[in-house]
Amino acid sequence: MGSTNVESYFVFMSYDPEYERLRADRTKRGAHELDLYLSRKHDELLASTLEPGSYKKTSSLVIVDGFAVEITRDQANVLRSAKGVRVVEKNEVPV
Repeated sequence: MGSTNVESYFVFMSYDPEYERLRADRTKRGAHELDLYLSRKHDELLASTLEPGSYKKTSSLVIVDGFAVEITRDQANVLRSAKGVRVVEKNEVPV
């Protein structure tokens, strides 16, 4: 039986040349494009890996190409093996 306790996790992505290219553009437009790119990239990873409605992405972290998500321990383990994911860590700070 799987874990049903939902907790906050940080997911950090592997090296992505497109992220690096967009991050180098320090203009307002570049920052906006980076925000859109990461939000879409993170949403697509979650949608292709986890059941719809079983998670809640709370933020994308632009400075490190990562995101915060509320998921179960079992879902965290699934994400750990997903292509493009470097690290999945439980948020130890109480929310």
